[in-house]
Amino acid sequence: MRVAIDTQPGGAGPNEDWVAGTPTLAVVLDGLSTAGLDTGCRHGVPWFVAHLGSQLVAALAEPSASLATGLAGALERVAALHPECDLSNPGTPSATVAVLREREDFIDHLVLADSPVVLEGHQDFTVITDLRVDEVLPELRAEVEQYETDTADHREALRRFVTAQRQTRNTPAGYWVAAAGPEAADHALVGSTPTEDVRAAAVLSDGASRLVTEYAMATWREVFTTLRTEGPRELIDTVRKVEATDPTGRRWPRYKSGDDASIAFCQW
Repeated sequence: MRVAIDTQPGGAGPNEDWVAGTPTLAVVLDGLSTAGLDTGCRHGVPWFVAHLGSQLVAALAEPSASLATGLAGALERVAALHPECDLSNPGTPSATVAVLREREDFIDHLVLADSPVVLEGHQDFTVITDLRVDEVLPELRAEVEQYETDTADHREALRRFVTAQRQTRNTPAGYWVAAAGPEAADHALVGSTPTEDVRAAAVLSDGASRLVTEYAMATWREVFTTLRTEGPRELIDTVRKVEATDPTGRRWPRYKSGDDASIAFCQW
C-alpha cells in the first residue's frame, strides 16, 4: 500500500490534527476544539493526538490485533502517561479517529466520530463516517451558526455549545470520541472490504472532507482525481481557496473560518 499524507492547520493556532501512514496503515486523528474552556489537562490537544497516534500505530503493527482492541489499548496507555491530570474532566483532550489497514486480502477500517474513510470502488465510492455528533444539541448548534465567525457573539455561542456538548460526550445519549477511557473503542464503526474491490482510499479529517460534505464544491470522484494527480497538499489548498471566498461563514456556517485539514491517500 502506498500512502501519501499531508496536514495543515486551519489558522494561526497549533494544528490539532495528526496523520500517519505506513505500508499497511493510515491513521487520521482530529483533536476536538476546547473553545478556550478548561480541560483538566496541562498538556493540550496537540500533545494528546501526537501520543495517541503514536501509540495506535505501535498497537496496530501486529496484524492480528483488531482495530478496536488496538485503539482501546492505545487510549489506556496515553491515559497512563499523564495521571496527574484530571482525566475525569468532561473536556479532557479528545479526538476523532479514522483508521485504514491492509491485512492479507482485506482492507479494514475503523471510524470513531466524523473523520471519514472513503473507499473508491470500481464503480462508485463508499463513505464510512459516524455522524452521531450532528444529532446532539441542534438548537445550540443553530445558535452558533447564526453568527459570523471570529466575532464575540460567535465565540460566546460556541463556548455555550461546547460546554453543553461535553456533558453528552462519551455517553449513551450523546456521541463517542477517543478521550481518556478505552470503552470509546467499543462504539467505533469497524468493518472490512475485500482488497480486490478497492482501487484507492482516502482517510480524512472533516477539515478536508467538508469540500464535499459541507461545501458541496467537489464530488468524491473529483477529490480522488486531485489526490491521484496532484496529491493531498493540492486538495487542502483547494479547501482553503473555497473558504477564502466565505471568510465570515455566511454561505457555509461553521465553527471557525478554516479548520485543520489532514489527508492520508492510499493506493494499491
